[in-house]
Amino acid sequence: MTRQVSITRLRELGITPNRELGQNFLIDDNVLRVIGQVAPLQLDDVVLEVGAGLGVLTRWLAGRVRLVHAIEIDRRLEPALQATLEGVENVCLRFADAMRIDPATLDPRPQALVANLPYAVATPVIMNALPVCERFCVMVQREIADRLFAAPASKAYGAVSVLMQLSSRRLAMRPVSRRVFTPVPRVDSALVAFERSSELAAGPDWPRISAVVHAAFGHRRKRLANALELAGMPPPPVDLAGLRAEQLTPEQFLELL
Repeated sequence: MTRQVSITRLRELGITPNRELGQNFLIDDNVLRVIGQVAPLQLDDVVLEVGAGLGVLTRWLAGRVRLVHAIEIDRRLEPALQATLEGVENVCLRFADAMRIDPATLDPRPQALVANLPYAVATPVIMNALPVCERFCVMVQREIADRLFAAPASKAYGAVSVLMQLSSRRLAMRPVSRRVFTPVPRVDSALVAFERSSELAAGPDWPRISAVVHAAFGHRRKRLANALELAGMPPPPVDLAGLRAEQLTPEQFLELL
């Protein structure tokens, strides 16, 4: 059982969760069991964790992989993290804004992203890591989890859905109770595991693919020809020009390059 910094300990340290930072701390070890079932981890992995929080997941990961790059933006949590990670030597803890860190610059380079992601930055963190990491297991807002692998023409389908499905395949998705966090969030969460299934995201064409996909969805009510024109991009093939972005399959977006 992972030794945690309890809610009582938080109070002793004078730490109040910061909602502006999306802080919902993991306090239930049962979630770690589920992560262990679905996370595609290997013993020699270097893992990136964004939002180390109280270090509950950090310590659990450290016992199962070679090294953990743990990033936390809130310096107030340093005493709690030190208490949780006492005696753990394979964690590289950095207090920084994860959105200002390129995962490719971390040494050694991470192969996996495993994290309880702050809701406000969950999608950009995943997309930033996609060209670098090969395997993922992330706790995100249920709405985001549904969006990642949404089907074409569905309400949740968007640019992120397309990019994820062009590059990755989902391994598992598990709903997570709000009660495993403190404070209890106002939204439902889900644990999503996936792995890269192609080298597109790691290739030189990925920025262009991403730009085209986002341009197509930038005016999702307009036909594709109009949406791309407004973004200053070349016109689509004639057979796709009259469609809206939400009607295209992920593979059809490659025809726009």
